[in-house]
Amino acid sequence: MRDSVAVDQTMSDFFQTGAIATLHRLGAPNLVRMERELEEFARATPIALVLPCHISEVGTKALRGIARELARVSYLRQIVVGIDGARGVRQWHKARHFFASLPQRPVLLWNDGPRMQRLYQKLEDAEMSAGPGGKGRNVWTCFGYVLASEKARMVAVHDCDIVTYSRDLLARLCYPVAHPALGFDFCKGYYARVTDQLNGRVMRLLVTPLLRALKSIIGQHPYLVYMDTFRYPLAGEFSMDVDMVRRVRIPYDWALEVGMLAEVFRNSAPRAICQSELCENYDHKHQELSTRDPDRGLNKMATDIAKSFFRRMAAEGIKLDAGLFDTLLVSYVRQAEDTLRFYGADATLNGLHFPRHEEENAVSTFVRSLRIASKSFQDNPLSSQLIDNWNRVESALPDFLEDLREAVRLDQETS
Repeated sequence: MRDSVAVDQTMSDFFQTGAIATLHRLGAPNLVRMERELEEFARATPIALVLPCHISEVGTKALRGIARELARVSYLRQIVVGIDGARGVRQWHKARHFFASLPQRPVLLWNDGPRMQRLYQKLEDAEMSAGPGGKGRNVWTCFGYVLASEKARMVAVHDCDIVTYSRDLLARLCYPVAHPALGFDFCKGYYARVTDQLNGRVMRLLVTPLLRALKSIIGQHPYLVYMDTFRYPLAGEFSMDVDMVRRVRIPYDWALEVGMLAEVFRNSAPRAICQSELCENYDHKHQELSTRDPDRGLNKMATDIAKSFFRRMAAEGIKLDAGLFDTLLVSYVRQAEDTLRFYGADATLNGLHFPRHEEENAVSTFVRSLRIASKSFQDNPLSSQLIDNWNRVESALPDFLEDLREAVRLDQETS
């Protein structure tokens, strides 16, 4: 009889939630196999990577680690980096110098530069605003450049503040859409966020309790079931077919991630949507709660996310009135209290720190965020933070993508 051998590897559950496919991280990953196959897939489906980046992230430990890993990735056809916050030539040169070390020769977009600003004004003049600067507009503009350059058939997106980044994360994000036989048009990443305590407060204490409160009131509406199926809908990592890039409308506010999922729900069949477990654990820059200021931090994020949910529900034909919002607040608090107890037990079992007072304070803050969001929606239900999709832009301004490509080319030569 063979002696049992202990193998150091993670083993996830393999439960399928039903509404969309869940692709788990089972056993020890074989990165060599995945990257070899991705190189083969990329011949027919060239892959672009979009990195929304703020100038404050350039040179940080997190981004240096990401650059080291990306330097070893050979299957990417294109890397497009959107640079926000570079207010002058010196900061623009700083960003260009940092990314110049990558062998893939990334293309950088100077979103605050004069050429790009003129293009944003051109959209304003045509009544197609790209909104204020932020991650949503950054990603939307990078998507436009990918379309203009015509080098890629699919696009992957991830943030630039991932402390625990590895090539494995990128491979598992690209693989489901790149694989010709799997049939997926969109892949959402998910992962655990654990240090000495459970992180991801907005996901744990707002999004999940809110969705389940809405289901308890409205019932099993397909949109609510779909959203509640995602294990981490606020993850900043996703990939999609380039045809979907043309069709989706991207929010310019803090609701980018949930707004994107809503647009995918509208533009794709459930069988073509999946979520992929990217890594064993994930850590990135943490936002402050900002209890007293509804225009900052997680407080602002919670308000924007709730408004995004309300707008999408109304678009799905769900009647939202004052009575529903009153009931929703009470139901949300009950769901959040149960969630707190569940996560407290989970943390205790695993020997993790569980700051109950801080968790309850977050729930109280999110209640106020929901009140603000519900009032804002009732005051102006037609308000939208969605940028027009690229199909409409091309229809209204046929030369815009060519103008974008030329502006980016000239910015690369700025000295």
